[in-house]
Amino acid sequence: MKLDENQKASQIQFDRQAALYGRTHILSDTSDLQRALQNSALPKYSPALDVATGAGHTAVFLAECGLDVTAVDLAPAMLKQTERLASEHGVKIHTMQSAAESLPGANGAFGLVTCRVAAHHFSDVPAFLREAHRVLRPGGRLLIIDGAAPDNAPVAEEWIHRVEKLRDPSHVRFLTPARWLQLTGEAGFEPLLCECTPFKQPDVEWYFRTAATSPDNRTQALDLIENAPDEARHTFRLGQEDGRIVWWWPRISLLAQRPGADA
Repeated sequence: MKLDENQKASQIQFDRQAALYGRTHILSDTSDLQRALQNSALPKYSPALDVATGAGHTAVFLAECGLDVTAVDLAPAMLKQTERLASEHGVKIHTMQSAAESLPGANGAFGLVTCRVAAHHFSDVPAFLREAHRVLRPGGRLLIIDGAAPDNAPVAEEWIHRVEKLRDPSHVRFLTPARWLQLTGEAGFEPLLCECTPFKQPDVEWYFRTAATSPDNRTQALDLIENAPDEARHTFRLGQEDGRIVWWWPRISLLAQRPGADA
């Protein structure tokens, strides 16, 4: 599997940090998945693909819903975490190493493709969306959940990009809701749901530890936080609680459908 520089950076980062993404990780709360998929009654044993699965929290949730889940990730250590979590929950998940821009599976192989809090690391989001469209059957659904940049707030968008890139150099970009809708439409999807809800990041130091942020990058990121422009401070609700720096992501949930018969 040939990887570009961004993909290599992501693979190295998440192999190194996989142990921190276990069952107590912030992503173990799957209520966002429940809300986004509450009106999507996919048949039991329907094939689903979870892209950039990380420690497998989304994949396990889907398997517990009765779906036949394949979980892919660039980082072998993350796939091991997924297998461990699946075993703890007593569900079966197929795992495979793969980049988001070149997904496994034949055309129309899946009824659901998910990607949760990962797309901001992708080298080529349009390529991922084209691949998701290819592997979905007509009527199949794509669910993307990710941190987002706000629409019409360019100063805040650039600020969060700089902070995230310092915290984790494998970060590429948070997209705005408008950009997500544009890109999914260009890939051939019809939107069913697009909403942003605030998602609290309760401790910037935990955030640094999770990414193994270097001391120099940590210092620079804290300086950006301390001197955040008003638009960023307001948009991300920067503040302190009990001596901890907290802020709120806009978290996008985008559910889209490949046109055609029901999956």
